[in-house]
Amino acid sequence: MTESRINIVQGEFAVSEDPGAVISTLLGSCVSVCMFDTKRAVGGMNHFLLPGDNDGTGGIVQRHGVYLMELLINGLLKKGVDKRDLNAKIFGGANTVAGIVEQIGEKNIQFAKRFLQAEGIPIVGESVGGNSGRRIQFWPSSGRARQAFIAAPADEMKIQKALAATPVGGDVELF
Repeated sequence: MTESRINIVQGEFAVSEDPGAVISTLLGSCVSVCMFDTKRAVGGMNHFLLPGDNDGTGGIVQRHGVYLMELLINGLLKKGVDKRDLNAKIFGGANTVAGIVEQIGEKNIQFAKRFLQAEGIPIVGESVGGNSGRRIQFWPSSGRARQAFIAAPADEMKIQKALAATPVGGDVELF
């Protein structure tokens, strides 16, 4: 079976019942919620920037959690999912920029948890918070998810400086 890749970015969502589909995204302070119904082998993922729960954060409505959570649930319902059979996994919400007083990542995490609890959708897995971004892959038909942490920009700078300071050991000529 060949995998069909679906990449989503901030303000987007995707739903699939294709057994070969994998939905992926990159997260920093944003949050993605992966919802799935293993009985019907269908699921989806969203990617939101702001909670959008009338907390005064402003911004474009398409990037708000409320909007994207509703789109995701409605997309799953259109595929025949019974809301009572849904499970969720939450990813993201990192504090990727040091020194920012308003922790948008934490607000996103708390919003997602409150929303899912209010909707009666159990959270069966999560990897949230911290200081590193994440690359998320989600197989919607099975509910399987995989993440890889992404080095924080400050860590990348330290690595680049260390490499630049390392003396070169010799010349190599390639033909």
